[in-house]
Amino acid sequence: MANPSFVLQKVNEVKFEDRPVPEIKNPRDVRIQIKQTGICGSDVHYYTHGAIGSFVVKDPMVLGHESSGIVTDVGEGVTTLKVGDRVALEPGIPCRYCDHCKAGRYNLCVDMKFAATPPYDGTLTKYYILPEDFAVKLPDTVSLEEGALVEPLSVAVHVSRLLHIPPGSSVIVFGAGPIGLLSAAVAKAFGATTIIVVDLVQARLDLAKELAATHTYVPQRGDSAADSARKIVELVGKRPQFAIEASGAAASVNTAIHVLEHGGAYTQAGMGAPEITFPITEFTVKELTAHGSFRYGPGDYQLAVELIASKKVDVTKLITHRVKFEEAEEAFKLVKGGQGVKILIAGPTD
Repeated sequence: MANPSFVLQKVNEVKFEDRPVPEIKNPRDVRIQIKQTGICGSDVHYYTHGAIGSFVVKDPMVLGHESSGIVTDVGEGVTTLKVGDRVALEPGIPCRYCDHCKAGRYNLCVDMKFAATPPYDGTLTKYYILPEDFAVKLPDTVSLEEGALVEPLSVAVHVSRLLHIPPGSSVIVFGAGPIGLLSAAVAKAFGATTIIVVDLVQARLDLAKELAATHTYVPQRGDSAADSARKIVELVGKRPQFAIEASGAAASVNTAIHVLEHGGAYTQAGMGAPEITFPITEFTVKELTAHGSFRYGPGDYQLAVELIASKKVDVTKLITHRVKFEEAEEAFKLVKGGQGVKILIAGPTD
């Protein structure tokens, strides 16, 4: 069998390689033929910069981690999956032994082996190995394209679960990229009835309205964070109880703190500058609660699949381009150029 793979050689240099087909070595592992893969911002960042923080690409690395596929082989100890099952791939394998893993917060495991994070290869390949409990079975009503988008949807699920968003609540989301859009959709699925989405690009705000937003806002040039917060409150008629920051922009972080209701809660989902100026007085006087949010944890993938299957979140609205595996580099260039929302790459066919 051949195993064609899309490999990052160094910054802005990729090529296709026929790599060895991975073997099942653990009896609880399964081998999956990859059918669909979405491009994430982190993939593009490795492609254009060769590093994210302390994670540096030192050797050639297969890109991709938002994938779905079909089980082709199972280890002798596998009990929950069989050959032919369609699955979404949860791409980070924790150590299972550290205190974070044992406490049910395995996304914080410092020994996590995460796809397409150096030194671990990703899923833009024909075959990939996963433990059976990290290959989440898809219902017949969920397509493989939707299955590839379970990964970013799980990030949004994790955000909303951290905030404990109740029915009837008000939520503001900063950034209408894939995570922001999906966070708005999950907030709606959780029962939020007022959902404000803030972004600089009107086309993305239009998509936010299709998905979940009751209100949208474009920040005005020259406005301070306090100015933007005041205008948002005037637009909506009240302060939101929950804020999700999915852009990483310092201005959005500051506006979120200024706009929140007293006693509100805030979650940082977007990555931005390593350090920013923060409105600590506003944060303290309002007695806000703040969370960081990193990837996803126990149950997030399963809930994401259920939200798709129940039609509470329509992830297909985010798909703007579909390309063949052989066109993977062109797809990365599209994302690098800021085109589209979510681009899917089909799995190798040979």
